[in-house]
Amino acid sequence: MPISDTSPAAKRLQMQIEAALTGEERILRTLEASLLVREFTKSKIRSDHPDWTEAQIAHEVLRLQFLPRKLPGLP
Repeated sequence: MPISDTSPAAKRLQMQIEAALTGEERILRTLEASLLVREFTKSKIRSDHPDWTEAQIAHEVLRLQFLPRKLPGLP
């Protein structure tokens, strides 16, 4: 059984709100969450590699999303 810090009443309310969303609203929420995760990822990469260019950071974001293992010959 998963541990949760959300009360049963709050969880029910959350589920009611989510059930009332239109398809478009659900897609937009998913997109917003995806963009937020991407920004967190960029921030972490910048912190780990302050000397990297934005192009290198963008490359690393894509690599992490689609190929989690490091490629030979790349930083």
